[in-house]
Amino acid sequence: MSTTPTSATPKSPAPPTRSILRDPAFLRLWAGTTASGLATWALPFVLGLAVLHRELGAAGLGLVLAARTAGFLAAVAVGGVLADRHSRRAVVLWSALAAGAAAPLLAAGLGRSVVLMTAAAALAGAGQGACRPAFQALTAETVDPDRRQQANAAMTMAVRGSTLGGPALTALLASFLDVRTLLLGIGVLWLIAALVPGGGGTAADKELPVPGAGGFRAEFMEGIREARLHPWFLAGLGALVAVIALGYSATSVALPLISRDRYGTEWVLAAAMTAYTVGALGGALLIARRLPRSQGWAAFAGLGAYGFAPLSLMLPVHPGVVVAAYAVAGIGIELFNVPWFTATQREVAPDKLARVSSLDFLVSYGLAPVGLALIAPAIDFFGVTPVLAGCAAACFLVPAAAALVPSARHFARTDPATKD
Repeated sequence: MSTTPTSATPKSPAPPTRSILRDPAFLRLWAGTTASGLATWALPFVLGLAVLHRELGAAGLGLVLAARTAGFLAAVAVGGVLADRHSRRAVVLWSALAAGAAAPLLAAGLGRSVVLMTAAAALAGAGQGACRPAFQALTAETVDPDRRQQANAAMTMAVRGSTLGGPALTALLASFLDVRTLLLGIGVLWLIAALVPGGGGTAADKELPVPGAGGFRAEFMEGIREARLHPWFLAGLGALVAVIALGYSATSVALPLISRDRYGTEWVLAAAMTAYTVGALGGALLIARRLPRSQGWAAFAGLGAYGFAPLSLMLPVHPGVVVAAYAVAGIGIELFNVPWFTATQREVAPDKLARVSSLDFLVSYGLAPVGLALIAPAIDFFGVTPVLAGCAAACFLVPAAAALVPSARHFARTDPATKD
């Protein structure tokens, strides 16, 4: 084996990493992702305004939102395969255009045809679902590996900021604009998501994969096989199922009831949800600046912190305790999300990244409605305290068990300390 002689000249320090916010290609991608996230959030809020204005009934609202969820779940796996088979940029373009085309259809059906609105909502959900894994893979193409943590943190801060400021902005616009105009505005946001992002920027990940010969099912199964090569990823999916389908669903049902019945005010509900979003913003800002040495263990600890939310609702504590618990849960969720997305972009084979990401979104979003459907009957049968206790225990214990899986400590199959 030949060796390389040691240079007598001392090595110069590595140049500082340029801030991701100074990268024009990323800023375009960030703007498109932010627009899609804001459009996704705004639709149920605007449809809720339609119910208040008696332009849509409560049953119709449920049907429309269910159709959007069904469209998302049907398209997210397809979008993952297409984004690994074709240009990720093209998948973002056409899926966002499809979601944008649904907006005028929703406006046309408002007050006239729930059937038309239901079909349009399914189209909107399909566009949203198809673009999510494509955006995830496009981030890996656009951003160099050493800046992806910053990029993912910036993405999630934009989403949380939209959630925090969006209701106030929409309520303000609703003072001057009718619901149909607001729906058309959602279409404009999807146009921004379609047209603003550029193509991928890193040479290492920019080669387009060769389409498989086995069809959609075979290609999606390739993504599942790739996911199985990463035990930390499968463990993370299991932990997400516990937190989303149990913890998040339980608090979504129980918090409004407890705010009304125990505290006699809607203030606790509003303050807790605001604290959760503010905490998530803080968590994203924190993880953008520093990645823990054992990032997987820290991430699972953050995910498990969601257990404090149902725990705070079990006993008649001061409402400030509930608000603080939700702030801690918000911080923890982003201490998980940012390393999770970054590790997926780093560890998964680039030509299968969108399919593995689609599996992530499919499990995360697909099981949330199931949890919501089961929690309310469980509360009626067992009572709110036992259900919250069980969900809190699951939030604490399942991520802790996931952290024991080999490769979970660093979200990597190979310990970074063993690498040259």
